[in-house]
Amino acid sequence: MTSTKKARPPRAHYRKNEVFYGYLFIAPFYLLFLIFQLYPMLWSFVLSFYKWNGISPKTFVGLANYKAVLSDQMFWDSMRNTFWYLAANLLFILPLALLLGQLLCSRSVRARKLHKTILVLPYITSTAAAGILFSMLFDANIGVINGLLQKLGLSAVPWLTSVEWSKMPVMLLSIWRNTPWYMLIVMSAILGVDAHLHEAARIDGANAFQRMVHITLPAIAPVLFFSLINLTIDSARIFTEPYILTKGGPGSSSLSVVQYLYTTGFDSFQLGYASTIGYMLTFVLLIVSVFYFISLRKQSGEG
Repeated sequence: MTSTKKARPPRAHYRKNEVFYGYLFIAPFYLLFLIFQLYPMLWSFVLSFYKWNGISPKTFVGLANYKAVLSDQMFWDSMRNTFWYLAANLLFILPLALLLGQLLCSRSVRARKLHKTILVLPYITSTAAAGILFSMLFDANIGVINGLLQKLGLSAVPWLTSVEWSKMPVMLLSIWRNTPWYMLIVMSAILGVDAHLHEAARIDGANAFQRMVHITLPAIAPVLFFSLINLTIDSARIFTEPYILTKGGPGSSSLSVVQYLYTTGFDSFQLGYASTIGYMLTFVLLIVSVFYFISLRKQSGEG
């Protein structure tokens, strides 16, 4: 008797199966993206041309919502406040993240794992819990901050109830919470720099500051640029910190754009106008991002 071997399918058949199963495994992400991100984005853009309270029939108003936003003083107040939050985050978070990341990557620092754990705690703490903690710290009557000021002979400051100071606790809470995340990003980039470059520079007599400026910073520049873009977007979307600490007040002194969007859409039920606010913020972020990329390209061309 002669045994006949079963013919194997061609290699192309296996490759088709691999491609099919590959797309099958990534399909849940794209399905969720289409349902919960892309569709709401497109729907809210369409909704920005309508007047709608969520219950009665929609009324097409064209560009009326966008014209109304341009003359809305509350919107511009919230944009101004958001700009201050963005400026404070850019001014402090990235430099602090770079400094802490460099220190934790240094061999001279002992118990680095312990220090890293302690520094990451603010980021993994719930924003709501951190907001409640900061509201107690900055309370005008029983707050620890005012208690320290009075011990130093200074007068108490109404941090959360004054127009002049209400943004300060929001900024400090945002910096305190977000710095650890960017510290971890910077640390991962620093650890990826070739150690032989630092060793060669050390032999040539370069000190720690010179090695950081001429070796570390150029090597991690793409990561810093990514962090800059990400931090800009995160800062522009700030919501929980001002909402918990000050409710956006007094007046609109600490109101953020996303908080104004939320109150317009879900307190006043002006869903079309809220969508317009969201897309105005999106347009501003697009302009800022384009400015970042143009600046980076010019610097790269000059280099």
